[in-house]
Amino acid sequence: MARPALRSLKHEYELFLEAEIERYKESVPRTVILKIADEAVALLRAQPQYEPEELGLCDEVNRLIRSRLGLPTYDSWRRKRLKILAEYQRPERWGLRADAPLLREVRPAAEAHVLVSGSEVERSALYLAAHGCAVTALNPDEDAIERVVFAAAPAGLNSRVRTRVARLGEWEPDVALSAVICAAESLASLSIEERARVIAVLQGATRDGGVHLFETSVADYHLTVEELRIRYTGWTIAVDRQAGSTRSFVARKVAA
Repeated sequence: MARPALRSLKHEYELFLEAEIERYKESVPRTVILKIADEAVALLRAQPQYEPEELGLCDEVNRLIRSRLGLPTYDSWRRKRLKILAEYQRPERWGLRADAPLLREVRPAAEAHVLVSGSEVERSALYLAAHGCAVTALNPDEDAIERVVFAAAPAGLNSRVRTRVARLGEWEPDVALSAVICAAESLASLSIEERARVIAVLQGATRDGGVHLFETSVADYHLTVEELRIRYTGWTIAVDRQAGSTRSFVARKVAA
């Protein structure tokens, strides 16, 4: 699948205005819109060399609605958007420590496409998207996916984040991956045979030098570090003990 083209801030602003105006039109009775249209006609007729034109009338109606709603100017909207984006780029915003494996092992780049699956889907997906990655966010919980979509909007990250309501075993990569960020529970619910198949598919879709990051618990007997070591034979492996009983398993694909 082709990487989605990133929209300019100016284009994003025009889409924002259009959405707000349409939302207003849908929220009021038709009589209100007709009154605004009458006002627009009166204003246009007052202009010299006025010629009736449907497109011009629609633009004037939208201008009046924009004024009525007090929608921000482009410069004001742009400052707010960039401020939110900068906040999303801060690891602290997502509760990430400076030495977190996600920050240390995954190097965001404009050409990178990352798969994020599991309980931390919102945190990892939006942090990486804010740094320029294209992200596929995967979770079987529809509410979790809705939170990702809702949180991505204020920073203008919806064009960088694809969401899927599905389990890891139900999804097939359609793009080369630079990284896979996966909470262990995404695999723990699968049988040993299903885990082997899923991991093999993800490995095959990963670019040389790409990284797979799993967070697993010491007490998790369903998916162990030992099993992951076996699955990632031939990859460069590191196991990092974090706070409490959590361990991070990191595997980097060696160039063939």
